[in-house]
Amino acid sequence: MLSIFGSAVVILATVAGAIALLFALRSFWSSELRRIHNDVIGWHVSVIGSTYAVIVGFMLFAVWSNFENAENIAEAEANCLVNVVRSSRGLAPSSHQQIRRLALQYVDVMLSEEWPAMQQGRVSPVSHVIIQQLWMAVTDSQTHTSLEQTSLDHTFGELARMTEYRRSRQLQANSYLPGILWLVLVLGATITIISACLFGTADFKLHLIQVTMLALMISSVLTAVADINLPFRGAVHITAECFERARSAIVDFK
Repeated sequence: MLSIFGSAVVILATVAGAIALLFALRSFWSSELRRIHNDVIGWHVSVIGSTYAVIVGFMLFAVWSNFENAENIAEAEANCLVNVVRSSRGLAPSSHQQIRRLALQYVDVMLSEEWPAMQQGRVSPVSHVIIQQLWMAVTDSQTHTSLEQTSLDHTFGELARMTEYRRSRQLQANSYLPGILWLVLVLGATITIISACLFGTADFKLHLIQVTMLALMISSVLTAVADINLPFRGAVHITAECFERARSAIVDFK
């Protein structure tokens, strides 16, 4: 997880390191001498660059898919909470009002405690207590007609799905790329940039621009992977907007 400032520092440090390496190579191994080996270096860069591009592309796709999945799970949890209140409308008024009150409490906890806690890699214990109270309120609801029984069945179904989505969201909040994969990404970036610096060119300024652009692109992709790797933290994260909409829907539904 990186802040915007942290991402900028990483990008600038990577570009500066690549430029420093290029100047260091120039000081003890001139471009004229390196041009002799360009055929070998070119083949090496082609293989390394292609392999690393595939790895980075796959990692970026994986973390973005995980981010979208976490966002869909949060949306589904909020929608199920609204449906719990709507389905309970067919129950006795006392049961419906109790469920509606607990649902609003759950939304308030999501907005004020759960989301700030997830930004720190934790979950709020208060939300677990409210979930238990919701289950007790639904379970204790008495039915006397077929309409009430149907309403209770639908409420149970929506609450069960909501609980499942809630657990999935909590797991997503703490999911991350393993350290071995980060080692592959960082090591691959280092090898790719060093390989690009080994080229011998007649125009040093052009080579400098090419290495700078390569380092900028690689560091930008890696910081993007680092940020969206944790979907509920960082500069780019999933907001609690879905629960704000859920609160509006529940308040409007009497």
